[in-house]
Amino acid sequence: MIQTDILIIGAGPTGLFTVFEAGLLKLRCHLIDALPQPGGQCSEIYPKKPIYDIPAYPEILAGDLTDKLLEQIKQFEPGFTLGERADTIEKQEDGTFIVTTNKGTKHQAPVVAIAGGLGSFEPRKPLIPNIANFEDKGVEYMIKEPDIYRGKDVVIAGGGDSALDWSIFLTEVAKSVTLIHRRNEFRGALDSVDKVQELKDEGRLMLITPAEVKGIVGDDKVEGVLVEQKDKEPFTLPCEHFIPLFGLSPKLGPIANWGLEIEKNAIKVNNALDYQTNVEGIYAIGDVNTYPGKLKLILCGFHEATLMCQSAYKRIHPGKKYVMKYTTVGGVDGFDGTRKEAPKAVIKAIN
Repeated sequence: MIQTDILIIGAGPTGLFTVFEAGLLKLRCHLIDALPQPGGQCSEIYPKKPIYDIPAYPEILAGDLTDKLLEQIKQFEPGFTLGERADTIEKQEDGTFIVTTNKGTKHQAPVVAIAGGLGSFEPRKPLIPNIANFEDKGVEYMIKEPDIYRGKDVVIAGGGDSALDWSIFLTEVAKSVTLIHRRNEFRGALDSVDKVQELKDEGRLMLITPAEVKGIVGDDKVEGVLVEQKDKEPFTLPCEHFIPLFGLSPKLGPIANWGLEIEKNAIKVNNALDYQTNVEGIYAIGDVNTYPGKLKLILCGFHEATLMCQSAYKRIHPGKKYVMKYTTVGGVDGFDGTRKEAPKAVIKAIN
């Protein structure tokens, strides 16, 4: 049983910043995330995309934002259960909660903060009759370990940023890369479109448009894909990996069955006070929640996390008064013994 003060469901930017705000209150945190690494969408979907509305950063890559947040919370020694989905929740007689993951890992805490972004993500799968038979046998919907494509023949389908970016990246890794899209036009960053055009002209990337993959060829693993191209006869394109990148669909998943009030696939909270749900002790912060005037922005999630932690402190330490001190005055004491503080003024007399 993993025990902590605040159990955070979701290790995206809002969940990570919660660790910092809780740490200032001497509260320990543990995070659960279905993804294999912290960062949420910023790490999994668009790590190389610039974000322009983070205070003090005119521009920062999503992946770099994750790195900065992890650096900021390091001294508060958060725990992580990664690659596991929060499955069930049970309220105990003492008011604490036990959350169990899909792999059976149990966590206990008096406060649960759901910071799951838009929820768990499931890939949008193309309507190919036999594609399920080849999942994890050459068909992948997300690229997690690019090195598995080293020296392989790879086919990517899609017309957005992910398809363009990974096609460009894998030309340096794979034996061959073919990008297939049902239109000639691409919805992606212009520099990425230009780079794909350049790689095509150099013969380093094959581009087939307008076309669609209609079938998978092979016995126990992918050996090729059946391609239908406009005004041409269908043909089989040999390959060892087929990667359809058509985006991800957000779903609340098992959290939808936790007895929380749901509205349009989001969790309703009390935004007038502390972002608590209809179940006392369970909060929802970041993109996963909804209330009048809600804006799904990272900086709004940071604000919600800050107020939520103040409420969590009162729940964990009833009757104990907390006097807020600015970090510029009180400094920051980490659980690892480190301390950050402003340099003390030098006192010197003038003769």
